[in-house]
Amino acid sequence: MNNLDIRDTASLSSAIEEFQTTFQRMEQEVGKSIVGMHDVVRGTLSAICARGHVLLEGVPGLGKTSLVKAISTTLGLAFKRVQFTPDLMPSDITGTQVLTEEPGEGRRFVFKEGPIFANIILADEINRATPKTQSALLEAMEERQVTVLNQTYKLPQPFFVLATQNPIELEGTYPLPEAQLDRFLVKLLVPPPSSQQLKEILSRTTGTSAQEVSPVFSADTASQKLGAMQNLVRHVVVSEPMQEVIVRLMAALTPSSPFATPNAKRYIRFGPGPRGAQALVLSAKVAALLDRRINIAFEDIQLAIAPTLRHRLILNFQAEADGVTTDDLIAEVRNAK
Repeated sequence: MNNLDIRDTASLSSAIEEFQTTFQRMEQEVGKSIVGMHDVVRGTLSAICARGHVLLEGVPGLGKTSLVKAISTTLGLAFKRVQFTPDLMPSDITGTQVLTEEPGEGRRFVFKEGPIFANIILADEINRATPKTQSALLEAMEERQVTVLNQTYKLPQPFFVLATQNPIELEGTYPLPEAQLDRFLVKLLVPPPSSQQLKEILSRTTGTSAQEVSPVFSADTASQKLGAMQNLVRHVVVSEPMQEVIVRLMAALTPSSPFATPNAKRYIRFGPGPRGAQALVLSAKVAALLDRRINIAFEDIQLAIAPTLRHRLILNFQAEADGVTTDDLIAEVRNAK
């Protein structure tokens, strides 16, 4: 896939088939550990294929942490978890310089890597840390590197941040700054299980048998194989009419735009920026590949618009008073004729 020529029909069809087959295998392996949550699993894996970070929002006990662990095992990637708390410091994440003394070398500072030096980072309850600590992830998420005492250190590749947050508990939490929210390709809402799914969860977790998740990639080939999938996503074609549709959708959610909807002007303070449009395109490209197409369609945009834009709209007090959410405003635009 790395040297793919989209003019070669046979090679392209083979690459798309391999992408879909591999993606389905990943979903199946994650499904051994996670009951239900099909849209969340697919959304997280799609974001990884698009080289993006994921914010998972849901009440405690829904399996968000288990989901991230299952995905890291499935992909065969190095995984580390960081439990965010109010007393967590930036150096607890990035690492720090430690003064050491070795025979014959005297004293010197040696950099000790923090937990961020892994392929998949679970930032658990990210909104419990202070803004100063949350900002330690900004450079890592955008540049795939960290800077400690004016020294820059590259992070392992591939690198993804999968963060979780609790939407209902406000005490002892710090809302994520808009600049950091914008770094997440998608925000996925984790739903509670249905009655049937809860029965299956109880059967799996309170008995003696449990299915083990098997890696789809080996540790030696994970980076190469995943990189090939990510490369194919970039080859998906976005036609001029589809670009125009995306531009109009973004304008419809931007209150200062002449194309903004009445409700967007009434309830939105700031609309999505260019990074939101980029996220929408990349997510739509993955959806196209999963439907065995090399070009995105309007249906792909409809699937991708809510996860990619819901955390990029800043609402005003009137929206809160009227009980209007970002998903409500996105749905209005998505379903418009």
